[in-house]
Amino acid sequence: MLTFLAYAMVLVFMTLIMTKRLSPLTALILIPIAFGVAGGFASSLGEMMVSGITKLAPTGVMLMFAILYFAVMIDAGLFEPFVQRLVALVHGDPVKVVLGTAALALLVSLDGDGSTTYMITTAAMLPLYRKLGMRPLILACVTMLAGGVMNILPWGGPTARAASALGIDVSTVFVPLIPAMIGGAFWVFFVAYRLGLNERTRLSATPHPMASSEGADHVLNEELANPQYHEDTSHRRPDRLVINAILTVALLVALIMAVLPLPVLFMIGFAIAVMLNYPGIEEQKSLIARHAGNVLSVVGLIFAAGVFTGILSGTKMVDAMADSVIQLVPTALGPYLAIVTGVLSVPFTFLISNDAFYFGVLPILAKAGEAYGISAAEMARAALVGQPVHLLSPLVPSTFLLVGLAGVDFDDHQRFTLKWALGSTLVLLAIGLATLVIPVVGRAG
Repeated sequence: MLTFLAYAMVLVFMTLIMTKRLSPLTALILIPIAFGVAGGFASSLGEMMVSGITKLAPTGVMLMFAILYFAVMIDAGLFEPFVQRLVALVHGDPVKVVLGTAALALLVSLDGDGSTTYMITTAAMLPLYRKLGMRPLILACVTMLAGGVMNILPWGGPTARAASALGIDVSTVFVPLIPAMIGGAFWVFFVAYRLGLNERTRLSATPHPMASSEGADHVLNEELANPQYHEDTSHRRPDRLVINAILTVALLVALIMAVLPLPVLFMIGFAIAVMLNYPGIEEQKSLIARHAGNVLSVVGLIFAAGVFTGILSGTKMVDAMADSVIQLVPTALGPYLAIVTGVLSVPFTFLISNDAFYFGVLPILAKAGEAYGISAAEMARAALVGQPVHLLSPLVPSTFLLVGLAGVDFDDHQRFTLKWALGSTLVLLAIGLATLVIPVVGRAG
């Protein structure tokens, strides 16, 4: 009975999210409560929910202050000199333009917000693509590939979801994946180089009137003078560029070295950053108000997930589902469940939302993995390698923003980018296996 109830809860949860009958926030709270009551656990639901929320509190705090920290850096203009220098360097060479697109997208993706990455990258690079006659599909492809790799950052969303769903510290999932992310970034540059070469060949066969350094620079300046590219620069702090850069590098080094827990690092980092750049009380209030919506939507989801995971664990539903999965997995595949999870993450995160996969499916796979000596952190890492393909899903709202900004059709973008996104996934998985942070064979296998 408990197994049936558990699968029914996950099925109802995923169905309501995918059909948009409920938002992930409300579904994570209401669905487990309803099934908990139906299963006869009404008297102990409160304790289960508090337990789940308590476990996820550090992750929620980390996400809140990480988002605010990078919001300060973007508002202050930390990346602005890089953007300007990049545009000056690429000139009219398609290879340099595409490589510059990759570099810019990877850098801006540090804030973990796909929408911000898409807006900044397209605003900076699209004028060049248009005036050189380059295909905007390449811009959309490379930008999304960069976002797919950087989406594994703990403040980007999926990593926090995976860690929250399994009740583990987010740093144990993310830090070991840093080599895989670096490899993924090199893959993005390789793809950018290949696409740039192809574009250079295509344009040399049919020269575009503006396919020269001088012409490109001239029309770029004209394009950027257009009011549609103007933005509010009152938040810029160019005189604090060096100190902001030093602070950001120091923060990232401390994060990698695990000097302090991630939530504490970002709390301290944000407090220092906001005091350096916006010392006035009203300025700080204004900054927080500008980014409150993004913070609330992410952090609220994490605490709602505490309700879901608390009830799923407290009622032993997750144990019942894991037992059934163990029985269904062929004995020969059991020891390779981490690799199986990595492969499954591609279609699952494409066809269903991240919330449905990480909160509904991953806990089942992770519990089954325990029987074969595969830790929850290892299963979480494997479940993240499908993120580059996930961003091509029509379930991802920011993807529609990207294709809209680039002026390309969604289906054309999918067809053009899919093979390169699959390549990103294979690179992440291969490096994860090579560095042993994703086990080839379970310890009990």
